[in-house]
Amino acid sequence: MSRLYLPEEIADVLGCSAWWVKDRARRRLIPFTRVGRAYRFTGEHLAEIIHMHEARPAVPQQRAEARPTSKSPSPQAPPPSAAPTTRLRSRPPRRARQSQFGPAA
Repeated sequence: MSRLYLPEEIADVLGCSAWWVKDRARRRLIPFTRVGRAYRFTGEHLAEIIHMHEARPAVPQQRAEARPTSKSPSPQAPPPSAAPTTRLRSRPPRRARQSQFGPAA
C-alpha cells in the first residue's frame, strides 16, 4: 500500500504553497486522490507533477562539431520589411481639458 501525502507535504517538496497545490488539484490540473473531501497525493502523483512542470529548452543547442559545413555560400534570406510605424501622441492631462469649460459651479 502506498503512502498518501498531504498537500502541505507536497508543497514543501515542490517549494510552493499548499494553496497552490490544492487549487491545482481542485481545477484538475495535477493528479491527486480524493479521500472524502480531502486531497491526497501518492509518490507517483508527485513524480508526475514534477514531470508536468519540467522546463525544457525550446531549441536544442547544437555543438560546433555536429553542424554540417557547406563549401558553397548559402543564400541569405532577404531582411524582413519593416512595418510602417505611426507616431503615438499623448492626450492632454485631465486638468487641462477641464479648464477649457470654466470653473465648476
